Amino acid sequence: MTDKAEYDADHIVRGDHTAIVVGVDGSPHGQEALEWAAAEASTGQRPLHIVHGFTWPMMGVPFELASLALPDARLQAAAEAVLLDAETRARDLAPDVKVTTELVMGSTERALLQQAHDAEMIVVGSQTMHAFTELFTGSGPATLAAHASCPVIIVHRRTDQRSPASRVVVGTDGSDASEPAVDFAFEAAARHGASLTAVHAWSPPTSVFPEAVVAQHERERLLGVLEAKARRFPQIEVEVKLVDDDPGGALTEESADAELIVVGSRGRGGLQGLLLGSVSQTVLHDAECPVAVVGPHAGSTDLSTDDDK
Repeated sequence: MTDKAEYDADHIVRGDHTAIVVGVDGSPHGQEALEWAAAEASTGQRPLHIVHGFTWPMMGVPFELASLALPDARLQAAAEAVLLDAETRARDLAPDVKVTTELVMGSTERALLQQAHDAEMIVVGSQTMHAFTELFTGSGPATLAAHASCPVIIVHRRTDQRSPASRVVVGTDGSDASEPAVDFAFEAAARHGASLTAVHAWSPPTSVFPEAVVAQHERERLLGVLEAKARRFPQIEVEVKLVDDDPGGALTEESADAELIVVGSRGRGGLQGLLLGSVSQTVLHDAECPVAVVGPHAGSTDLSTDDDK
């Protein structure tokens, strides 16, 4: 296996945050994540780092002690085969991309969280996620997205085999807190030659003015906020949608024909920092396209939205 590496933050381009890191597990979900990550790495000519974690049953033994034991040779060989298959597939899909791999003892999610500090983004496949399981086990894509210090992409399998529109969708309310997610969405749209749809879930306030007039004022306000960013990307067609609807439901509906949905997480530390906001959770569970979660500690793409409650 070429370019194999043990965990070393310098190995994933420490400091310039250009590597795309993808977690694989040999499942169809992991395969879809790998394919998306390889395509994204090729688009931006960025390195791709593939991570796979493996564990073995040691009933009643604390993880700290279990990690000191020698793994079963067959389990390790199987894990290495998963990683080799992923590497081979990635090189076939993106022959122009530098591909490195890493096998870790323990959970893939733990390794991904460690490497998030030195990655441009983390990519994982979607899984069957149950809210109570996520809450009490602290595992899965939603928890990874809530904790990671870089954007996390959760790749969903499309049920509709038609090609999606060349469109990136971002949830925003026009506030400063939404700015990093909007930045991420603009950059993604620019890389892919896509249009950008900014969705703002909004309930018309009580007013003496007609609802249509108030809605137009709100739309123009949001367009004004986006205007400065749009000047950096004049090639991107920008659309603003005001929806009088649950924001999670509105974004999920938009995902049916989008390339990517971008949302924020509300975590600010402490208990609420362990969990995504309800909007992000809804989109992660129900979206029909990849979802980018730009968390509260994601460097230049830091986000904690006011409307994601």
